[in-house]
Amino acid sequence: MQELSMLRMAAQRLVGPRPASPADAVRWLTAVQAQDLPGALMSVALRTDGGTRAAVTAALDAGEVVRSWPMRGTLHLTAAEDLPWMLELLGPRVLAGAAGRRATVGLTDDDVARAGEVALAALSGGRRLGRAELVAALAAGGVPTEGQRGYHLLWWLAQSGLTCLGPTAGGDQQFVLLDEWVPAPRRLERDEALGELALRFFASHGPATVKDLVRWAGVLVRDVKAGLAVAGDRLTRVDVDGTEHWMDPATPDRLAAARAEAEDVLLLPGFDELVLGYLDRSCTVPAGFADRIVPGGNGMFRATAVSAGTAVGVWRAGRGRARALELEPFAELSAEVRSRIEERYAALP
Repeated sequence: MQELSMLRMAAQRLVGPRPASPADAVRWLTAVQAQDLPGALMSVALRTDGGTRAAVTAALDAGEVVRSWPMRGTLHLTAAEDLPWMLELLGPRVLAGAAGRRATVGLTDDDVARAGEVALAALSGGRRLGRAELVAALAAGGVPTEGQRGYHLLWWLAQSGLTCLGPTAGGDQQFVLLDEWVPAPRRLERDEALGELALRFFASHGPATVKDLVRWAGVLVRDVKAGLAVAGDRLTRVDVDGTEHWMDPATPDRLAAARAEAEDVLLLPGFDELVLGYLDRSCTVPAGFADRIVPGGNGMFRATAVSAGTAVGVWRAGRGRARALELEPFAELSAEVRSRIEERYAALP
């Protein structure tokens, strides 16, 4: 199981040569979960050659990387050109369930249609608005935004492909019109898009299973099988304890070349793809400690310390000016591992 985790580290570019730019790193992973933006910036920086969180923010400001709700109704980073085809492929299933949520928060279909009209008028011509400003514009346009309505409308505008989160201003990401912010989108037919999704997920996350991709992208088993019918000849099948996994044929060689690094220590932010990107993450997170990373199964993933492919504790930056490392190990750690964790913390991007 440890070997499986380290193969995933190699596939995700956490060890070995990294992509040259933040956009390349995000493009390789296809999508990076990003409801916690600082954590997402760190995840990408860790996978970029000489990466820093400032460089990832610069990629967002330049329109090379965008943040939106491309799948599972959850915020992710994607390469700019990938967001439109991902929304077209993965958005309809999410949007199909939105009517019930609208009724719960007290919005009508007419309210949603009006929100689209107001947002289009407010953002056309390259204008940019922060969340509070866009909600205020919707309210001024006669759209109810009280309570949870404002957030639902911001989500719906992006999920339906009208807007996305683009550049930052004063630490706040601003909404822009997707068609204006991404002038050269990729457009893929459905079968081509399913093949692209399967190829890129299994190449960047494999060894992984069909069920892993079903969970990761919010698609159906038949969708993954259709994608593998298109892209499977560019992937390798491997058996792990009687379960079929798929991966990039080059991944074992990547791990072999970076084994010493893979056997070392990593500090990962919460919601990192190494932990989050799989239905079955037990090769990285020992089952007995899963609740330490996601307390009570509440969906909030804590930052992890990983040694030789196995999560050995959770961590956070301490309060105060020094912001010393606060580490909660799952078991007694050797002095060498503790020392390496401290060194990793000091060198975080």
